Amino acid sequence: MENKKLKLIIDHREVPSGLVDELRLLDVEIDLQQLAVGDFVVSQRVGVERKSTSDFLQSLIDGRLLEQTKVLRETFERPVLILEGGEFYGKRDIHPNAIRGALASIAVDLGVPIVPTKDEQDTALFLATLARREQVQEFKEVALRRKLNGLSTAENQRFIVEGLPGVSAVLAKRLLEHFKTVSTVMCAPEKELQEVNGIGKLKARAIHDILTAQYEEEVEK
Repeated sequence: MENKKLKLIIDHREVPSGLVDELRLLDVEIDLQQLAVGDFVVSQRVGVERKSTSDFLQSLIDGRLLEQTKVLRETFERPVLILEGGEFYGKRDIHPNAIRGALASIAVDLGVPIVPTKDEQDTALFLATLARREQVQEFKEVALRRKLNGLSTAENQRFIVEGLPGVSAVLAKRLLEHFKTVSTVMCAPEKELQEVNGIGKLKARAIHDILTAQYEEEVEK
């Protein structure tokens, strides 16, 4: 297992940063996708958001930071926030206490670990280490969906619910804990779906639409 090739699912918007090239130098297999949440999928349970100093400060200014981190927390069982670039105090005219408050809220209120890295190379080394821990030492495959073979009844139930649009492993568990059975989840009205933490109006509508849409065979081009 020690010789197993590491793999990361990476949001395609990370390509211009140079981080992808750094990961390839470390012999990490790259699967570029358009990720709705986070920048890196390390395993079934671990998702990573990467923010440079400028990204972090801008998202704090425009109010996106805590919401993005909350969605990361709701999507992955083990979310991680990487802050890359070192010192960010005394920049962009932001009071240090505002930065400290945001970091405290992310770490304590949302329970998301914050990992500081020096630069793109340092970030790549951390991601490779994290991938090795998850994929080799812990024997977890990197995938957005798992295979059904060998799963318990509860795991199969979560697997089915995870197939719904925008439903992560965490949300699937919440939905099943709320509605108790897969069939009840599938039949739930939009308003009842919204009673589950992490299921907003748009996500409830997307779930309802996919469950009620008439199936049409796709024509191969």
